[in-house]
Amino acid sequence: MTTDYAVENGIGKLFEPFQIKDLVLPNRFIMPAMQRGWCADGAPLQQLTNYYRRRVEGGVSLVISESCAIAHPTATKQPLACSMTSKTASSWRACIGEIHDAGGLFFVQLWHEGAFRNDEDGQTVSASGLAYPGLESGQAATAEQLQEIIDGYAESAWLAQLAGANGVEIHCAHGYFLDQFLWAKTNLRNDDFGGNDLVARAQLHLRILKAIRLACGESFVISLRFSQWKEHDFTATIANTPEELGLFLKLMSEAGADIFHASTRRFWEPAWEGSERTLAGWTRALSGKPTVAVGSVGLDRDVMASFTDEGEAVGTVPETVRQLKDAVATDQFDLLAIGRSLIGDPDWVRKLQHGETGKIRPFQKRDIADVEWDS
Repeated sequence: MTTDYAVENGIGKLFEPFQIKDLVLPNRFIMPAMQRGWCADGAPLQQLTNYYRRRVEGGVSLVISESCAIAHPTATKQPLACSMTSKTASSWRACIGEIHDAGGLFFVQLWHEGAFRNDEDGQTVSASGLAYPGLESGQAATAEQLQEIIDGYAESAWLAQLAGANGVEIHCAHGYFLDQFLWAKTNLRNDDFGGNDLVARAQLHLRILKAIRLACGESFVISLRFSQWKEHDFTATIANTPEELGLFLKLMSEAGADIFHASTRRFWEPAWEGSERTLAGWTRALSGKPTVAVGSVGLDRDVMASFTDEGEAVGTVPETVRQLKDAVATDQFDLLAIGRSLIGDPDWVRKLQHGETGKIRPFQKRDIADVEWDS
């Protein structure tokens, strides 16, 4: 529902419904995956369910779960990590049911840690045994292991569907397993899963998407989250030009991706010199698919600097409204993901909708005191 404030400030479109296949979102605001560590043996605790539900009650239309390890033993050894397996699916069903009761939609984000996994048991695998250039960890996955991992993604997506999820999101960002295949500096393979260009390095992703589509059917929604930057290298890129990005997006679209979630540190910044288009804007224009923008929405400092009490100030909520107005006017995205700002204030969306920006509680470092790790 739009309001006078939203219309007057050029952001009324963000409060209008949006349809993806059979799903109808009441507005354009979503909550992206953010790790809280509120799981036991991979299953969500009631604390996590309450946390998700509260954000839906505060105006978010779609919640994306924190990263859930796929059904494969190499996925993670994080003690507080969530997972989507036959042992945890029933707990997720109860969680998702509460989100639906509150009027929200729910995606499960599927994830493999790759070379950042603790390798005490010698099972850590990745593209080439590199967490990043100069840091070796584990070993390069064999073709047989990669087929098992593909099957693990498909199984976890199918279990998520059975648990009532409206879709899944494939985590291909921020330097983890699937991103380690996309980045030329961590994928040194010379087999079917490596090569000199991004399309060659995305063959694993293609097979995963096709396997999920086969397991879950055509109506099930699949989102793919990717990033240029890594948490250990903010200047890293997987696509060096819009043309290269376009080839990657085309491949992923044809394999089954319905939504692209373009992760950036600052949602308003241009992706390449010579154009004002953001990464989300390029993704939307090149793919023709629904696109999610994310990155420092509502924060007064950079999203990564928000882990500390230091960092460059990047704007207030009124400044964010101005940036959103410009982005909406130039069709830079379809959906907007709000991360840490929603941790700071679960009613962020409702307050923005009604022009109560002065009442929004800003995100503070202590809000993430319970976070053990972040994706």
